[in-house]
Amino acid sequence: MSLYIGIDSGTQSTKAVVLDLERREVIAEARAPHALIAGLPAGHMEQHPADWVKALDDVIMAVVAKVEAERVRGIGVSGQQHGFVPLDAKGEVIRPAKLWCDTSTAAECDLLTRKLGGTKAVIRTAGLPFLPGYTAPKILWLKRHEPANFRRLRQVLLPHDYLNFHLTGKYFMEHGDASGTALMDVRKRRWSQPVLAAIDRNLGDWLPDLSASDAVVGTLRPELGGRYGLAADVIVSAGGGDNMMGAIGTGNVKPGVVTASFGTSGTIYAHAAKPVVDGQGEIAAFCDSTGGWLPLLCTMNVTTVTERVRSLFGQDHAAFAAAVDSAPAGADGLVLLPYLAGERTPNVPDGTGALLGLSADTFKPAHLARAAMEGVTLGMNYGLNRLAALQVKAKEIRVTGGGAKSAVWRQIMADVFGVPVVAMAEDEGAALGGAIQAAWAEARQSNPKAKISKFTEGVVEVRESTRCWPDRRRTAIYRQIQAVQDQLSADLRSVFALRRKLAG
Repeated sequence: MSLYIGIDSGTQSTKAVVLDLERREVIAEARAPHALIAGLPAGHMEQHPADWVKALDDVIMAVVAKVEAERVRGIGVSGQQHGFVPLDAKGEVIRPAKLWCDTSTAAECDLLTRKLGGTKAVIRTAGLPFLPGYTAPKILWLKRHEPANFRRLRQVLLPHDYLNFHLTGKYFMEHGDASGTALMDVRKRRWSQPVLAAIDRNLGDWLPDLSASDAVVGTLRPELGGRYGLAADVIVSAGGGDNMMGAIGTGNVKPGVVTASFGTSGTIYAHAAKPVVDGQGEIAAFCDSTGGWLPLLCTMNVTTVTERVRSLFGQDHAAFAAAVDSAPAGADGLVLLPYLAGERTPNVPDGTGALLGLSADTFKPAHLARAAMEGVTLGMNYGLNRLAALQVKAKEIRVTGGGAKSAVWRQIMADVFGVPVVAMAEDEGAALGGAIQAAWAEARQSNPKAKISKFTEGVVEVRESTRCWPDRRRTAIYRQIQAVQDQLSADLRSVFALRRKLAG
């Protein structure tokens, strides 16, 4: 029977898994690291796409060496959302890619928002506001700050699209990842002409046509197939953004399932059969990569915060978890607002963190560790509460990412969220989602009615031993702290808004 390779090209590394569809299990895995470009000004986060390509080649060859190569039928690629890969007329990369975590484009967001008549008008036009993480302001940034590079621009791709281009030689973009560019009308699944015109009158010529997410991009380029040891007819599916593929890899393909990813950044998302547009612009009204929609919250400060605190005290992960567990819920009133790298939700790209409640009793490693873990979780709960206000309510949350591996953190999640939390049997959800989507896309070529849920069933499983149930007493404590953190966040946003106004 057939095998499918799933790829997840993230900020720190590229992962590959091989799914045996008959056995409905992952039978091989590989990982290769890559890094951010060092020494850039504050707020600038960039990577060389060539590093993604090398890592992609390495992990594919590594997993192919572990399986019967002739059984591989398809490849599906997941990639970090929002990154801007600028290509010239020859398909060569013009400059390093600006990433999702790059916050240098706040001025371009403001300029685009004014051009389109304000935030509410932008949301009416595109379904979501302009945020520094999105692709649209990055393109305008290139035009304003590097005009010589902008004059060479002839093709705009996202990170996973660029890897598809490497694999097939074809320019392609599907609805899911494209919806995170802020260039698209997410309700109608088409490029937004007013947005494109606000950036450059030629931009529409530099974007691929939008395609459905069950499409096949093409087959492997012959030279790559030979290098990998794969057949010439191996297909490459549409793929998608990491959140879209993570949704597939956690079974989040029908209403009622909510996924939370606790990694470098934090995301919470759910499947919806129709657009969920937030008039306040805090929940992203993304499309998913199966034909539905994916209302999503993203915060920029999760394991980056806990890892800083852990390294500050020279602890390994076990010691850090023990320190967190030794402090009481609520850390005796020590509250962290964790905006160490600005923040996306709420939108404070130039924001900073704040620590409230320091005293002789709380100025201790255990309390600081607990406040860090609680602070980033409360930050994500801010978005979960906003989803609930939009009638997207969680009965259970499936968690992935580095934070999901910590038992003490999973219990804090359950207590903060107020619903059961459970980790996945296969933690590489985005890579698994890529493999599942590749199998689904191949099947849809001969059976257009094939449902993605038929491919997730029996493959996507939770690990029941990790399930945590909320404690009512602790949940009540966290609701009080949530109110404090939310107010502190609102106050600081007012301060930074005033500072930007005075500076402008």
